Amino acid sequence: MKAAQIPRQQHLVSQVLLKQFTVAGPDNRGPQVRPVDVRYPERPNKLKSTRACGWADAFIAYDPASAEDLWNSVERRAPAAFAAVHAGTPLADPLHVETLRDLIVLHYVRSHHYRSVYTTAFETVRLKVRGEAVGRFPEPLRREALRQTGLHLAGEGALDAFAERLVEQSEVTQDYGTGALFRSSIERDFNKARAMVSNWHLNALTPESGQFLVGDNPAVAVRTDTRPWAYNMAIGDAHSIVLPITPRHLLALTRNNIGSTIPRALIDQINIVQIRAADRYVYMHPRSTRLETFARETARRWRTYGVSP
Repeated sequence: MKAAQIPRQQHLVSQVLLKQFTVAGPDNRGPQVRPVDVRYPERPNKLKSTRACGWADAFIAYDPASAEDLWNSVERRAPAAFAAVHAGTPLADPLHVETLRDLIVLHYVRSHHYRSVYTTAFETVRLKVRGEAVGRFPEPLRREALRQTGLHLAGEGALDAFAERLVEQSEVTQDYGTGALFRSSIERDFNKARAMVSNWHLNALTPESGQFLVGDNPAVAVRTDTRPWAYNMAIGDAHSIVLPITPRHLLALTRNNIGSTIPRALIDQINIVQIRAADRYVYMHPRSTRLETFARETARRWRTYGVSP
């Protein structure tokens, strides 16, 4: 696919999810949500349409059609599942249960956090491969360098530079550069994550009081045995994957069934996780003035001191 054909603003937070946090905008401008910039929490933010929120620039930069088909296979089922959530019967229909489970996994994988982990992992492996080539196979490297360049490489620095050249020429690195590797990896890991949590319990939770906000990394793996909760660990190390889907509803994939309501004392913990896990923004219902203040204060403390209230 040509670069010009690749959609630049690719939504990581489904618009159908963000619309659950909106009010109708003035002058027929459609539903709007309130963003808070967690990097610059003192900066005022106007209400925005869902189309203007929750996106990344060319998140999948290589032929994203197959990935879009995969995401759409989940998102087109979401409106009916959300209607069941609002009706108080989200778990009554197995099809809605499947949709809500897939929606959690979708937002866990299609995220800024996933891309960061992917990039770090690739760079780590690239350095390891180069180092092992120099350390374990110096003579084959020298012979290959002589064949390709006509040069006799003596020092370790020259061998390291040639090993880096071979790594850069490899098909895997070329696919990494074009984005083809990322696209195939994220599709594979979506299916892998879905299989990993297939026997976890889906919980549809409501707060005793208060409201949820949602971040631009909205599905967060958490452990609840620390305060504040630890987050962004691998699925195998997590107690739960949580995803706010409305100001009054939270989805949680857990190893055990945990009921249907959340005590008031835990609401702040859940919102803190969303704020700390966010790449840039958290979003909330425009009339949630207390929650806006909480988000700004929490983000300011986290960015300034690295601690949460």
